[in-house]
Amino acid sequence: MKRTATLPLLLVLLVGAAVAKLPAPGDEAKAKAAEAAAKTAHAGKVDAYKLCLSMDKVAADYRTKAKTAGKEVKPAAETPACADPGAFVYAPPAPASAPSAAASAPPAAASKG
Repeated sequence: MKRTATLPLLLVLLVGAAVAKLPAPGDEAKAKAAEAAAKTAHAGKVDAYKLCLSMDKVAADYRTKAKTAGKEVKPAAETPACADPGAFVYAPPAPASAPSAAASAPPAAASKG
């Protein structure tokens, strides 16, 4: 019983120590993560658009078959049209260091003059 509890505890401590020593992500890693998040969000919008189109197609097919079968078909509920998200375009945000450097430059120039 004692051995079975010791091994998982040792593994948790080793993993915790390894994670604690990882360096902070650099600017390039942050930019890649932001782009990946943007791609994922766009993929979700594309999936929602495709689902909307397929639901519209199934509903239209159902209504057509029900009318030809002589069943009473109630008017469709008003729903928003499917919105095509378009092609993925990623515009990376401006680096945070550039505006701060530009903001600190004018006061230095004013004190010289």
